[in-house]
Amino acid sequence: MELKWLIDFIALVEHGSFSKAAESRFVTQPAFSRRIRSLENWLGVSLVDRDQYPTTLTPTGVAFAEQAQLLINQTYAVRQQMQAISQPREQVQVISQHALAVSFFPDWMQTLETSGSDTLIKVDAGNLHDAMDAFLSGNGDFLLSYASHEVFQQMQRDDIENLDVGHDRLIPVSLVKDGQPMFGGDLQQPVRLLSHPAESFFGRLLQQRCLSGLTDKAKLHSVCENALSEALKALVLKGHGMAWVPESLVAQELASGQLTILPAPFDCVELSIKLYRLGKPANAACEAFWNHLQG
Repeated sequence: MELKWLIDFIALVEHGSFSKAAESRFVTQPAFSRRIRSLENWLGVSLVDRDQYPTTLTPTGVAFAEQAQLLINQTYAVRQQMQAISQPREQVQVISQHALAVSFFPDWMQTLETSGSDTLIKVDAGNLHDAMDAFLSGNGDFLLSYASHEVFQQMQRDDIENLDVGHDRLIPVSLVKDGQPMFGGDLQQPVRLLSHPAESFFGRLLQQRCLSGLTDKAKLHSVCENALSEALKALVLKGHGMAWVPESLVAQELASGQLTILPAPFDCVELSIKLYRLGKPANAACEAFWNHLQG
């Protein structure tokens, strides 16, 4: 039994369709359907009448909806109680995307430290879906992430505040050999691409902003997919192909000339880095930190 299955089921109840619920949970519809099926298998009952359209809950599903929400609320309430008992020291818990935890947060740590004296700073890094899932479930005080209107509609809520805390770019880079980029310099040949998965945050952005306009200018040959920008960077440095990665992640390699930014027709994507908070602050340290950033 996994808590996310209960949250998925509540999303299905609220949205009334598998496709809309899957989109709200930032997973593909097949993956979402498998998770609902897993919940049904664990319970040993059918929650959804799959012979009906639009999506209809079985009588058992209708009865379980209220119980599922109660279980979710009780689980998080128990966690908060246990944390309050075992952690009397004030904490600031930041949920962060992987790339920002590596490239942005270390320098930003100084900002956090100057806002409180004896505050424990906890960072939980993950992919965008898991990070948002944890944040919206009340798992952390703040969410540090790249922002894009196209995929962040879920964050447009009255109880969610955000601050701009930085900027970055997704840039097309290649290893340099004999003063020239190893990949992307000769557009007459297929360009080896190390890519983000199409369903990932960066994958969606690149498809919308860059890749769709490259089809008649360059032939990209995808040789490897990886959701971690750090992993793509490592592959680029080994000379396996070119990739779009956050500029902050390769700043040193660009400065040393080990990597280079590919020119047109390979475009860059401007990124805004935002800090989000949901509802009221958990403690005085969180409020002091937020006010420090606003000042």
